[in-house]
Amino acid sequence: MEWRAEGILLWVRRHGESSAIVEVLTAEHGRHAGLVQGGASKAKAQMLQPGAQLSLEWSARLSEHLGTYKIDLVRSRAAMIMTSRDSLAALNVVSALLVKFTPEREASPKLYAATLELVDSLGDANPYWPVLYAKWELVLLEEIGYGLDLSRCASTGSRDDLVFVSPRSGRAVCRAAGSPFAARMLPLPQFLLDRGLPSMPDIRESLRLTGYFLKNWVCPAFEVQDVPEPRNRLLRLSEQMKLPLPILGPQYTDEEKAWLAKYDAAPDEAEEEEAAELLKFATTLPAGLAKPPQDR
Repeated sequence: MEWRAEGILLWVRRHGESSAIVEVLTAEHGRHAGLVQGGASKAKAQMLQPGAQLSLEWSARLSEHLGTYKIDLVRSRAAMIMTSRDSLAALNVVSALLVKFTPEREASPKLYAATLELVDSLGDANPYWPVLYAKWELVLLEEIGYGLDLSRCASTGSRDDLVFVSPRSGRAVCRAAGSPFAARMLPLPQFLLDRGLPSMPDIRESLRLTGYFLKNWVCPAFEVQDVPEPRNRLLRLSEQMKLPLPILGPQYTDEEKAWLAKYDAAPDEAEEEEAAELLKFATTLPAGLAKPPQDR
């Protein structure tokens, strides 16, 4: 039995004198462990850093065996991630949640794609990575069978004014139906519906939302008492995190425009159109953050 694929390194453990057992996430083979011979050597240890993108060749006599990996480094993310305490904490959470809650050797292309986008954004690559992380937890819940339904109100079927999530059903609830029971409901951050720009308080609210279902739905199903500690640490660190303000182009008040016009320096239409396009981009930012605007 053998296969070839790319994967994200999640976890490494020394095995014997010179080898290592690694666990990777792939699109077609899911979370998959294997033995790397010589994995404890200095040369291989530099490659086997959590978060690394690896080219993998797995082989075993039988499919149920642990098997061995031949690996090549596609891309190291260590230098990028290690510069940021928060990014390193996020990578630790991703690895811990995947190892704890995802089934072994089950294809999960959607979860792999979301994880790849997230780990590529960590560090200085994308200052908006906390938004991606918050949405990544929704994908994780969906892929392990505990997805939330945020598409329409559980009570009325309406798609408008969805502001709550029912802790019993994991479904969205509109304001009119949920307000009488607001004290029992979980707030629904609007950026999860791709509405508006998120703030860090919104992201923390999203982490509390997904954290509720991880703790109360997923943990009992896996017979564990609590979510992995790295996630609790990330939630604490998020209290100090900030998102940069997007550049929205030149924004002028009427008074400023009048002053500029007086000196023949009024912004031209192309400049204002560019600002409008940037504003439109910023409004839809949570849906895809591959190339965010830079810090102001």
